[in-house]
Amino acid sequence: MNAPIERLTQLVPPASTPSRKDWSLVEEEIGTPLPHDYKGLIDTYGGGLFDNCLWLLELGCENKHYDLLIEAKERAEAFELLWGHGEEKPNELEEEGSRVIPWATTENGEFVFWLTRPGQGPNTWTVMVNEGRGPEWERHQMTCTSFLVAVLEGDVRSEILWELPVSEHEFRPSGDFV
Repeated sequence: MNAPIERLTQLVPPASTPSRKDWSLVEEEIGTPLPHDYKGLIDTYGGGLFDNCLWLLELGCENKHYDLLIEAKERAEAFELLWGHGEEKPNELEEEGSRVIPWATTENGEFVFWLTRPGQGPNTWTVMVNEGRGPEWERHQMTCTSFLVAVLEGDVRSEILWELPVSEHEFRPSGDFV
């Protein structure tokens, strides 16, 4: 287990042991290898809600609103429409072959993404946060699990994820909301 996951399990104990994913099938579905820390996060927690604020997306989620693949497709379509109608695209996405893949969301419509770039391995992807109803983006050069721990502990303050941190942490699996 890596250090950020160990720290996260100390902060927020997993609610149960999720069933293991066949990561080769998951990565085939999404069309790219995924970061090792995300796989560890899903293998430890499964998809679900951290601190009644941040939904961790997973492929094959029982609740389709928090399914990684469904959200990735919907976000790609939404951005194509928004950017086609003049909303400013982040500079990082101007590079041919770059894209964002959502890995978390909020009830308010904010999304947390990985920025993927050509020639860059998934374990070095940048975390990007997009406000729910506007063009603002934040960038954080860290893994998704490091970002999650830092936001929950208050070491990273997000102007977009303003609800975090909270004083008491909890995790509820997506299955609790079906």
